[in-house]
Amino acid sequence: MKSMTGFGKRETLSQGTMVGVEIRSVNHRFCEIMARLPKTLSNMELDLKEQVKHVCERGRVEVMVTVNGGSSSSKKVVQLDRDLARRYIQGLKGLQRECQLSGTVDVNVVASFRDLFTVNEEPGPVRDMSTVVTGLTKKALGDLEKMRKQEGAVLQKDLTQRLHAIEGRLQTVQQRIPLSLKASSSRLKGRVAKLLEGHSVNMDRLAQEIAMLAERSDVTEELTRLKSHVGQFRTALKAKGPVGKRLDFLLQEMGREVNTIGSKANDGDISAEVVELKSELEKIREQVQNIE
Repeated sequence: MKSMTGFGKRETLSQGTMVGVEIRSVNHRFCEIMARLPKTLSNMELDLKEQVKHVCERGRVEVMVTVNGGSSSSKKVVQLDRDLARRYIQGLKGLQRECQLSGTVDVNVVASFRDLFTVNEEPGPVRDMSTVVTGLTKKALGDLEKMRKQEGAVLQKDLTQRLHAIEGRLQTVQQRIPLSLKASSSRLKGRVAKLLEGHSVNMDRLAQEIAMLAERSDVTEELTRLKSHVGQFRTALKAKGPVGKRLDFLLQEMGREVNTIGSKANDGDISAEVVELKSELEKIREQVQNIE
């Protein structure tokens, strides 16, 4: 079992260029991968996403690749706007004829117009850059996976302890059911006797009412299903691969059964146990949101 939260980072110096890969993952209902790369490596985006998918099946994963080159691996490129330069020359020559100006329009004059030139710094080619980035991504994913497994083990231990607490409370509820039915029967008999005030009681009718009360208050089926869900939950915790969605579904079913028990059981002690069961399930739900 793995958590969806993790972090991995690797970097190396290659041919005077520092190359780094940083990967972060957080909770998400599905698998969403975001990649931030330099323009020179934009063609690697799909490959990097596929590389991440082999490790992360759920969660929001952000991959950031950085390339910081030194002077030995970068160069300045001067670009001339030739079309604008021609228009400058034509305009100057036309003005010279029109105003009968002396002098010549030469390269020195053209060079004085700064808007004709742009200087860009481009990183020099690093051999096998895609191989370097792929290798760093693999190592960073390894670190990420290790962290996710470690946190998953902690979550598994906590959830197992909470399941044990739930099973203990279910045992208490099951032991309380016969006592609750007996108490309800006694209350019903007492109310009937008080209402009749010494008149004869139809015992058959009273027995039917008690039987109907017992049927309405019987939570045996709900307890059986709830115990089954707890067992499946425990088994899923030990399974390999993503189990977060299955655990979330089982939690919904467990919550439904607990609510039914609370609405059917006419007993203060059982109601108190139901409140504690709901509290445990809510705590489990918070933890399950972190599981892949």
